[in-house]
Amino acid sequence: MTRPYDFASMTALISFEAAARHGSFKTAANETNVTPAAISHQIKALEADLGCALFIRRHRGVELTEQGAFLLVALQRGFETISDAVAQLRDRSQAVDVTIAVTTAVSALWLTPKITAFWRIHPTITVSQIVSDVQVAKGFQDISIGYLTENPGPGESRDLFRDRIIAVGTPRFAAAHAIHSVADLAHVPLVHHDKNQWTDWAEWLAALGGPAPTGRGLFVNNHMIALQAAQDDVGAVLAWDGLMTDLLARERLVRLVPQDIPSSVPFRLVIHPRASAKARLFAGWLLRDVSAGAAQPG
Repeated sequence: MTRPYDFASMTALISFEAAARHGSFKTAANETNVTPAAISHQIKALEADLGCALFIRRHRGVELTEQGAFLLVALQRGFETISDAVAQLRDRSQAVDVTIAVTTAVSALWLTPKITAFWRIHPTITVSQIVSDVQVAKGFQDISIGYLTENPGPGESRDLFRDRIIAVGTPRFAAAHAIHSVADLAHVPLVHHDKNQWTDWAEWLAALGGPAPTGRGLFVNNHMIALQAAQDDVGAVLAWDGLMTDLLARERLVRLVPQDIPSSVPFRLVIHPRASAKARLFAGWLLRDVSAGAAQPG
């Protein structure tokens, strides 16, 4: 059975992160309660697995290579997300009625305002969000919401909406690069979302009959960071129109061309088997609210 994540040995990754953070195998060994030789062995095995050197060995210590620095940043982001999720689960009050696992972008741009509206009707129901762009262990949440491409497993799965994917940037960026057509976008700086399940720029441009992208690019693995980069005029970015209502209304970002394509995957709501009656009440309200919004003209 194939694993959902392309990981090296977790022991090796933890050893590498400690050594890279301290710049010392000895200090990493003290932190992880093993010998420096054990740290060295784990890192050599990791380098063999990845096919590249992660450290330059010096007489007085070690120095990260470019590949090592890239891996350190990725690991620290992942470990911080895991640490935050664990802390939330440890600290979460037993009085919480509804626990929702949701991605950063969906939480910030769409779900949190919905919760505020829900509280106007049900002010006594407490809601907790586990906000993460990595999969949260099943069993800790009542509801999951997001751009879910994988089989959600047991529970009731309902499509919330299927967005259209649009190209956005600041008005200043559009004017500076004289963007008037899909073809123009192929040659300007682009912000790329480094996730396999999302439509990328090459796919989007090809679907609209445009050429392959040739401009410089910034690659990030978080949609909120991608949107912020676009607001800072780093480049154009692809976004879901249903999550962009507020940013477009305030003209923080604008549609760069009128053309768009449908998302290949809908945003889904999954009600897990352990969901409480109050969680199911929230899910039902949310589905009705989305349906009512879709039925409104415009």
